[in-house]
Amino acid sequence: MSKNIPTPIAKIIPKTLEKHNQKRVDNYFWLNDRENPEVIDYLNQENTYYDAMTADTKGFQKELYEEMKARIKEDDQSVPYLYNGYYYITRFETGKDYPIYSRKKGSLTATEEILFNCNDLAKGQTYFQLGGLSVSPDNKFASFGIDTVGRRIYTIQIKNLETGEILSDKIENATGSSVWANDNKTIFYTRQDKVTLRSDKVFKHKLASDAADDVLVFNEKDDTFNVSVGKEKSKKYIVIGSGSTLTTEYRILNSDNPDGEFVVFQPRVRGLEYSISHFGDSFYIMTNKDKATNFKLMKTPENATAKENWKDVIAHRKDVLLEDIEIFSNYLVVEERSNGLNHIRIMPWSGEGEYYLPFGSETYSAYTTTNVDFDTDILRYSYQSLATPSSVIDFNMKSKEKEIKKEQQVLGGKFDKNNYIEERVWATATDGTKVPISMVYKKGLKKDGNNPVLLYAYGSYGVTMDSYFSSTRLSILDRGFVFAIAHIRGGEDLGRQWYEDGKLLKKKNTFTDFIDCSKFLIKEKYTSPQHLYAEGGSAGGLLMGAVVNMAPELYNGVIAQVPFVDVITTMLDDTIPLTTGEYDEWGNPNEKKSYDYMLSYSPYDNVKAQKYPNMFVSTGLHDSQVQYWEPAKWVAKLRTLKTNDTVLYLNTNMDAGHGGASGRFEALKELAKEYSFLLDLEGIKN
Repeated sequence: MSKNIPTPIAKIIPKTLEKHNQKRVDNYFWLNDRENPEVIDYLNQENTYYDAMTADTKGFQKELYEEMKARIKEDDQSVPYLYNGYYYITRFETGKDYPIYSRKKGSLTATEEILFNCNDLAKGQTYFQLGGLSVSPDNKFASFGIDTVGRRIYTIQIKNLETGEILSDKIENATGSSVWANDNKTIFYTRQDKVTLRSDKVFKHKLASDAADDVLVFNEKDDTFNVSVGKEKSKKYIVIGSGSTLTTEYRILNSDNPDGEFVVFQPRVRGLEYSISHFGDSFYIMTNKDKATNFKLMKTPENATAKENWKDVIAHRKDVLLEDIEIFSNYLVVEERSNGLNHIRIMPWSGEGEYYLPFGSETYSAYTTTNVDFDTDILRYSYQSLATPSSVIDFNMKSKEKEIKKEQQVLGGKFDKNNYIEERVWATATDGTKVPISMVYKKGLKKDGNNPVLLYAYGSYGVTMDSYFSSTRLSILDRGFVFAIAHIRGGEDLGRQWYEDGKLLKKKNTFTDFIDCSKFLIKEKYTSPQHLYAEGGSAGGLLMGAVVNMAPELYNGVIAQVPFVDVITTMLDDTIPLTTGEYDEWGNPNEKKSYDYMLSYSPYDNVKAQKYPNMFVSTGLHDSQVQYWEPAKWVAKLRTLKTNDTVLYLNTNMDAGHGGASGRFEALKELAKEYSFLLDLEGIKN
């Protein structure tokens, strides 16, 4: 596929990095200076190279973009929910990139009151995000955060919803979210450390006052913890949460007394995780206390919250992961996961007649959504599968009747879910563990090894990759691709132990699981190495980097989005956002045992002279989570060492951060690049 276009070559400036009496030479360390014009020049050269090499696919990319956009209902809106006397709605208008937030008083036929039209607010910005929208208890004010860079640093402001006026209050360098006390004039919010972007402080702000006078109410000194602030569904308590990978701690304050002191709910104990929900005169606690690996539910009086007072409500179960709870006046709703699938369990407080919601498929996801009211029999939940568009459903827990409030529309008149087959299969990993793979493809598939397969995975932080519907994915399914999700260790797909077995000194299970899933799909003749493609982003990009070093011969092409590939250097740099809080996930490289293990798989450190698959690597210049220089250095090193003429692209969005472009349809342009990369390798031109 090589064309006569000069390949960008990053200059080599060797830098010796030493740790534990071991030396590593990093030829591209210089790329981590965002202010250096030569760095920007190199990234621009890579973008120019990508554009030139893919010039013949530009028309196809546009076609894919228009096709994906055409399936999306432009004048769309969320299912309204009733909160404190108002129905709240988020909607989009045709031709507009950003949401409009509105509400209606008392009835859906009432006059619409527009809270924020983000299309107006985003004018003149290359990136725009409104977050943390929070309305005061008296419905008169809304606090909100705005980010115009993409580094997740927000400015919080307050709007008078009666007059439409934006108040002079301006809180810089915040996380964006804030919460109101019951006095309608006090908000609590979180701020980040300016260098690491770790959320570490909670402040109190009084309406119409100068942010410089805001009171610091909590400062998290431990740099492995992040803080958040929220309000209980009961509205009785403001809650400060402090959490690391393995440990949590909460502080509570009565919402009627914003100038009081926060009280620790249960002091942090390393390894003790818990979350709290207030109801009546008690708190319900989801926790791993007493070695409850998969979590259990406990209860304690609101005036005696230390762990010695906690009593079991739902005991720990070895084969069932407790994921979440939702409390109603007459019901406890429990979200569970067993055998890799989520279940919703309805438990009346009366103790009689509990049951599970029935779901037929093996490739679905179902979860509760916006349930802001205690005093209702209606549970709102969402359901989707790989071939079934997402639905929002109101379920009457008393009568067991359900009402589909909204099913995602796939426009264009061509989509019929009956044209697709969904399947769950189990691959056997090297150590004998069975790993599930969820798949979707068009009917009529022949297992002859000639089908293109896109295998996706993440596999870190205990994040579960549920089977989800995507209308954009139809653009590759309808062109003959199989889409598959490998539910590898490192996620929580099969319970908490599944996560424990794919982190720290067991991290390589994540990579070998993915390789074993790939081999299974080849052995079962779903595909072959000439037609197998792999995709992952962020920590899933680390996965991509590891598997192309370990088993490059299995893949024809690989997509790595914002990949975390320079593991050792990043984890030794505690000025980078997120680093110190990640020691419980990857290990602390300041300890030699962890250093040696991480070095043995770190993608950047293990690039070697061998053949590599075709690769498309994307990043954002302002990414706050995986810094742009990781993929840039990785690509530069791959260019010098790979021994074949497969294509290697680095595409940097010079305006965006970790989440990519901010506009509603801008992200489709990035997806069109990825899809055209895959389809071009398959020789599919339209």
